[in-house]
Amino acid sequence: MIFPIVPTGDRAPLRVSRASVQHVFALRPLALACACALPLALPFALLGAAHAQSAPDTATLSPVVITANPLGSDAVASPTTVLQGQELDLRRGSNLGETLNGLPGVSTTSYGPMVGRPIIRGLDGDRIRLLNNGVGTLDASSLSFDHAVPQDPLSTNRVEILRGPAALLYGGNAIGGVVNTLDNRIPTEPIDGIHGDVGGSYGGANNDRNGAVQLEGGDGAFAIHADVFGRKTGTLRIPGYARTATQRAADGPDADQPRGRLPNSDGEASGGALGMSWTGEHGYAGLSYSGYDANYGSVAEADVRIKMHQERFGFASELRDLTGPFQSIKLNFAYTDYQHKEIEDGETGTVFKNRGYEARIEARHADIGPLHGVVGLQLGQTRFSALGDEALVPTTDTDSAALFALEEWNLNERLTLSAGARMDYTRLSPNAGGNDRFDDSARRSVTAGSFSLGGIYQLTRVWSLAANGAYTERAPTFYELYANGPHAATGQYLVGDQNLGKERAWSGDLSLRYKDGNDHGSVGVFYSSFANYLAETNTGRYRNDDGDLVAAGDEGALPEARYQGVPARLYGLEAENVTRILQRDGHALDLGLSGDYTISRNRDTGRSLPRIPPLRLRVALDYGYGPYSAGVSVSKAFAQHDHPANDTSTAGYYSLDANAGYRFKATGVQWQAYVRGINLTNQDIRYATSVLRDVAPEGGRAVMVGLRGSF
Repeated sequence: MIFPIVPTGDRAPLRVSRASVQHVFALRPLALACACALPLALPFALLGAAHAQSAPDTATLSPVVITANPLGSDAVASPTTVLQGQELDLRRGSNLGETLNGLPGVSTTSYGPMVGRPIIRGLDGDRIRLLNNGVGTLDASSLSFDHAVPQDPLSTNRVEILRGPAALLYGGNAIGGVVNTLDNRIPTEPIDGIHGDVGGSYGGANNDRNGAVQLEGGDGAFAIHADVFGRKTGTLRIPGYARTATQRAADGPDADQPRGRLPNSDGEASGGALGMSWTGEHGYAGLSYSGYDANYGSVAEADVRIKMHQERFGFASELRDLTGPFQSIKLNFAYTDYQHKEIEDGETGTVFKNRGYEARIEARHADIGPLHGVVGLQLGQTRFSALGDEALVPTTDTDSAALFALEEWNLNERLTLSAGARMDYTRLSPNAGGNDRFDDSARRSVTAGSFSLGGIYQLTRVWSLAANGAYTERAPTFYELYANGPHAATGQYLVGDQNLGKERAWSGDLSLRYKDGNDHGSVGVFYSSFANYLAETNTGRYRNDDGDLVAAGDEGALPEARYQGVPARLYGLEAENVTRILQRDGHALDLGLSGDYTISRNRDTGRSLPRIPPLRLRVALDYGYGPYSAGVSVSKAFAQHDHPANDTSTAGYYSLDANAGYRFKATGVQWQAYVRGINLTNQDIRYATSVLRDVAPEGGRAVMVGLRGSF
């Protein structure tokens, strides 16, 4: 059901599991027809690649960032980024973190080529809210760095990123920001006729073979959506040794030292979805079902693999143009059944499960004088369990409820103000389940409050100033409270503290923005002060599988990582700029500059918080002429020597990347062929944000070709 992209040599073609085919059985004949067409078109990929952005001489409208402002304004006080279209096509990687890495303020955790969770301004884990179509993903990716996000970039049409505190709308779990992926699996606008997208690519440092089909059809009132995707990757090629020189010296002369390839880094993922909706002049209502399967290796352990499965049911509706106290009412609901198994030497060691729902209602009220705004209710319930000899946490039920409101006031033509507040209630109910490590786990109830103020002032037709301030509170999660066990995939013994209090932060940012035709940019600063930052830190101690303290050299000794609250602050700057430096006779050339820098401090120790990205700079040139496009960029990440005790430094690196593209139309389909060059100087790249930076580098020099068609 996915394009059979067959590489040269003796490598196996991409295949999709039986389970994934069953997810979208009804689409099989049409999907296979599309699959047969793609290999015939792939030779055109040698002609070039699509431009990283829209063609330089094509005007585009400013997107409405729904994630940041449900009132529909395209100018929001919080810094935002939107990826879609050709720009998203050329950024798509094997995981969500890799796809977004390098955007201003955004980095990734990185745990091999199949695993990466976005980091925003140095904040990761449960401080970054991952949404799919506006509702939480309900996976296990925030619990541990080896747990993948069950969303493949192949199935995503648009990504909205909100940098900075978004707890007002999405709870304390968004204290650092929000990443919302949208896939139109429930169509929200009328569809007439049949439309679709097909795409696939081959290459990269891990010989990534992937493909996807998306089809939508309707009669103007009833619409149906279907998509399937598949991905298969080989062992990652790396420039040199897998381990750093310092780590190799610590391993001793007799240790096996992989070189040229990163062991156990191969993987595969596949899935699909069916959705339908009824659309009308005054709203829509629809249902969807999606499935996701993945199997990948843990690069920290040569004999550990992770097998993941997720099913998700969604409902969404909106009523517009109402009379009375509310102008519109919007409802989103999703039920998720998630499971993954950690398999060691062919035997299942630990099974992680997360089942639950999230429901969200937003009601836009009628204007009250100059005020227009939205009020909302959010409800959720999940049951998380980790079963097996290496259970990290007790089975825990988490119930949550929240009320929120956002108001906007257009004071005059130049000044727009916004304000809002939110109240969250969370109850955590652990169950030891016969495991004596969790016998003393006690129920917790936490009430958290947040509020924010923001504004945008239009200085001139081109320049504007945006400011945002917020106080946010986050309830500790079940793993921060109750963790007590070994985790083979990360090589740690995790310890929680059920007496942890709420994480509290005062945050603010200020940015200067401009847009004049093809030229646009912004520069901004941000600051957050935490009274009780909940950090996972290495203590320097070691424990065995039974939890007993042991010496570092003892058999089975694992480094202890403990969750603890510390006073902390994070601050930094972000800047980006695109300037048209040439436009003549149809030729256009844009110069892009960007950079970000985050500084953090544990105010108790004076040291940095863990896994903070270093100063990063990027310069790019993008060229367009008719159907042709090309681009080249150089990125520089500086060394990171600012880190906590019992942690390691990371060397700096350069990355040279390039692309070329060609757009053409054939058989009624608009095609886009591209070729990408990645890390062309074959640099040894290790992210300071990765817990495996000393043992698992990023991929070496690579080329990827691909093709995407729309009809």
